[in-house]
Amino acid sequence: MHSHDHDTHYHTHHTHGVIDSSLVREEEGIRAVKYSFSILVATALCQIVIVMLSGSVALFADTVHNITDACTSVPLWIAFALARRKPSPRFTYGYGRFEDLAGLLIVFIIIGSALFIGYHSLQRLFNPAPMTNIPIVALAAILGFIGNETVARYKLRIGEKIGSAALVADGYHARIDSMTSLAVLASTIGASLGWQRTDPLIGLGIVLILVKIIYESSSLVLARLLDSIDPHIIITIKNAAEVTENVLNASNIRARWSGHSLHAELAITLFSAKSLADAHNVVHEVTENVKRAVPALKSLSVHIDPTATDTHNDCSFRNE
Repeated sequence: MHSHDHDTHYHTHHTHGVIDSSLVREEEGIRAVKYSFSILVATALCQIVIVMLSGSVALFADTVHNITDACTSVPLWIAFALARRKPSPRFTYGYGRFEDLAGLLIVFIIIGSALFIGYHSLQRLFNPAPMTNIPIVALAAILGFIGNETVARYKLRIGEKIGSAALVADGYHARIDSMTSLAVLASTIGASLGWQRTDPLIGLGIVLILVKIIYESSSLVLARLLDSIDPHIIITIKNAAEVTENVLNASNIRARWSGHSLHAELAITLFSAKSLADAHNVVHEVTENVKRAVPALKSLSVHIDPTATDTHNDCSFRNE
């Protein structure tokens, strides 16, 4: 059976071999959140005790920040759990967008912690008080650095591996926290020299660092929400599709993230007209090639245009 219609095209949608790898990425995301949550809670609990003993506003700022870091793990945990649910008639692309919304919530939590720390730092700046138990505060700062740096490295590694903008943003947040812990260590040196205002000034310095993190994190998360995509991914998809046998070229490539999963579509032109069965095989090969090149791919929609060599400039398929 032949079809000779100028506007006839062939569409197919493949997710072959993707479901298992997608589940693996979600499991890795949940494991990263659980791991980092446990470390940050333990670190914050130790620091709270020392804050009560010392009265250090810089350590208080660092402790609040660690607590908010632990809190940001909760919405991420929920988002990764929702991502495991199958698409529904209402949410046809699945629930990956909840992860992007969780990233936005993380940005708001960071903003709230910055305002809270800034307020208490200004209060202590105008009403200075001596820091007590300085050696213990220094020990808490070192503990905070180790805890946050461990979490930062893990979150960044897993976030980049699975393509999660929210987890990467949270990882950078933890990285800055490790630096603020070192800032607290510096405040203990100032306090030991009798510079009482060193402590609140360090607290305000932490706020400035948070402003930088807010800008970087919000830019990353908002870009995802607005369907921004790295042009390199588009080039990679194009190259992977065009190395497939019988594919003349790939065009009209579009892609967008939904959480840590990538959804893409493209059009391909074949060297010659094919039967429906042969065309389906080509699409399958294109999907496999693109999947190998872009592991985060969740789904790929392939549209076959009429062949460039067809004198009728239409698309002819044979259904056997």
